[in-house]
Amino acid sequence: MKKFVLAASVLASAFTPIVAGASVSRAASVPGCIVSLSPTATESLYAIGAGSQVKAVDLDANFPTTGLPRTRIDAFNPSVEAVASVCPVSKSHPSSKPDLVIISYDANSIKQQLTAAGIRVIEQDAAQNLSDVYAQINQLGTLTGHVANAAHVVMMMKNQIAGAIKSIPAHAGKVLTGYFELDQTYYSLTGDTFIGALMASLGIVNIANAAASPTDYGYPQMNSEYIVSSSPKVIFLADTLCCHQSATTVAGRPGWSTISAVKNHHVIALNDDVASRWGPRVSLLVGQLATAVRFAYVDKKVWK
Repeated sequence: MKKFVLAASVLASAFTPIVAGASVSRAASVPGCIVSLSPTATESLYAIGAGSQVKAVDLDANFPTTGLPRTRIDAFNPSVEAVASVCPVSKSHPSSKPDLVIISYDANSIKQQLTAAGIRVIEQDAAQNLSDVYAQINQLGTLTGHVANAAHVVMMMKNQIAGAIKSIPAHAGKVLTGYFELDQTYYSLTGDTFIGALMASLGIVNIANAAASPTDYGYPQMNSEYIVSSSPKVIFLADTLCCHQSATTVAGRPGWSTISAVKNHHVIALNDDVASRWGPRVSLLVGQLATAVRFAYVDKKVWK
């Protein structure tokens, strides 16, 4: 659950890292050594062509699948010493301290500690909406000297997401209920979260909304009986990698064979990482959600 609260192909190929230097201004302020303690920021940095400037990443960074630096730092238990000794010392970079550190979670008050050590830190918290996503990518473009590349990535994302939303067919009178599973203990998310808002933009009525309380902070833990009785028409599994869940394992749960999504084969397996991050691959996630919605709306069995 931690990775979700702190918050998988044509679309993927659209974010093959842009050639480093394509739009780089070699001003003295452009960082030559970056530490990214956010998997989402790492994805964005490589997508905009700043990968060669990244010298260390956190333990959870795994995209792009090649080219990431070997140096890893635990973002949930970071130390100033580990971060401050990352950079190769050279004539152009006479200090081992990074020029820029990007975090999404201020563990160990690392932001204050690094700032006190003279290291610039930028915190990019989990996005609340698509505007936040675009703003963070553009910010990274400005910080790293890849302004044009960042703008290009954002434009592509906007076009792909708009196309996915536009692809949803007219569905007058049809209420498409959905359940988004974070793990097999039935943690889910509501419309107050980033992913929940994406679901709502596609017309999905989230069954977690009615089951949540303010103390859940958008991530309620439901029970099997509630999910079965709600009988959502689509189910999204974001626990396929961590917990090996699938349409088959879901169908084998007691009582779940009666759920509309299970009976009619609308259980969608997502990539955990894509579903828990808010970088360039958000457009891939929206595309997957939209495809599932389209199929559900046109499936006559769902609406009998």
